[in-house]
Amino acid sequence: MRLNTPAPRRPAKWAVALIGAAAAALMLLTVPAGAAFAQEQADAPTTVAVTAAASQTAPHAATHTTTAASHASARIAPADENTPKTDFYFAGFISYKDKPLAGVVIAVAGNGFSASTKTDVDGRWKLYVPKRATYTLTVDESTLPKGVIVAGDSASQEVKFGLTNTKIVNLFLGQGERVTQSMFSQFIGRAVQGINFGLLLGLASMGAALIYGTTKLANFAHAEMVTWGGLVALIATSVWQLPLWLGLIAAVLAGGLLGWGMDAALWRPLRRRGLGVVQVMIVSIGLSLALRYFFQFLIGGGTEQLPGSSPTPMQLGPISLSYIDLISMGVSLIAILGVAYFLTRTRIGKATRAISDNPQLAAASGINVDRVIRIVWILAAGLAAISGVLWAYYRPGVKWDMGVQMLLLIFSAMTLGGLGTAFGAMVGSLIVGVAIEVSTLWIPSDLKYASALIVLIIILLVRPQGLLGRRERLG
Repeated sequence: MRLNTPAPRRPAKWAVALIGAAAAALMLLTVPAGAAFAQEQADAPTTVAVTAAASQTAPHAATHTTTAASHASARIAPADENTPKTDFYFAGFISYKDKPLAGVVIAVAGNGFSASTKTDVDGRWKLYVPKRATYTLTVDESTLPKGVIVAGDSASQEVKFGLTNTKIVNLFLGQGERVTQSMFSQFIGRAVQGINFGLLLGLASMGAALIYGTTKLANFAHAEMVTWGGLVALIATSVWQLPLWLGLIAAVLAGGLLGWGMDAALWRPLRRRGLGVVQVMIVSIGLSLALRYFFQFLIGGGTEQLPGSSPTPMQLGPISLSYIDLISMGVSLIAILGVAYFLTRTRIGKATRAISDNPQLAAASGINVDRVIRIVWILAAGLAAISGVLWAYYRPGVKWDMGVQMLLLIFSAMTLGGLGTAFGAMVGSLIVGVAIEVSTLWIPSDLKYASALIVLIIILLVRPQGLLGRRERLG
């Protein structure tokens, strides 16, 4: 008996045609939406997440949602229309008091490229750049609300990419007023600051010049004599709780004591042994290192502040000075005038100048050379101590190696004014101080100390003996 099994029915041709047409229509409907979604994913990742969520909750409205997302992307990423879209861009969001700011102009420049844009109604902006590099981002503060500025010294900042091809830049706003000065006003203000620095530098340079004039020693340990003054002032005012003027007197006395001790224990015995200038200079380098690291052991590697440091400056037209700056210039002028009187009006001062000119002739004329040199060391160390206290306020702060930061400037001022002349060192210090501060109008502040060396080279090419030095025949 044969069983009759029903054969499977073949689908009707009309059903196959209907299914194929439906599939084709579905593809035509979904391909544009998918393309718009891909474009949106490339331009605005945060908007893509919103679009995906909307598609899951309302599939029938996918096309409408994607179109709205495209408009949102245009608002989130306004860019310079003249700048082609690349794979690299900076973007951000600007608001003030939790309210987005529209119409704020942002510009980026660097590597031969520049572009600008404005924030949209949501406070968002985007700027495309041609490659991964460091650029300068600037906010036009005139487009911010009145009385609002970008926090910081200026509205410009350097921006660079991290690990990705995009960089979100955070800009912080606050109330204030950006005061701009003309180039002439800035020049006057910085020149006055340069005079202030030049005066305190001159105190150390004059002492070093007196030592060189009487002993022909380029004393590298002079930097530590400067540090010693600031260190003693710190101990007197912070540990012993003495007033600042007593701390300054203590620093001067301790500086003079250090100068006396160094000459009595080291330099006079070396002079009597007849060591050459080079050997004695090498000894001064070793002494400098020993004292420097002793100071580090004493106070540590940090920076300690003297009382009243960093006071609020007073504005006198284009000149900005604090009361500490005024006191510093006053103390420097008094000390300089005192040294000038000592060298020109006293017997020991005249003997010092005689030894500087010709030590053998001075000794033959009855001058006690060792005694005068001892006095010169005490005077030079006292001047260095005063300079150290003023330098601690100018930096500001007392640090174990703060004197080394002045050492090359001291030698530059001495060479510029004329080796061995105290008044030449003073003139050279003023030139160096003004050059350092004024040069920041054109070069970065990190390079300002190099400008002093450039001035030194230029003047020595014209006048090798220095400004107040004398021509000497060699050979």
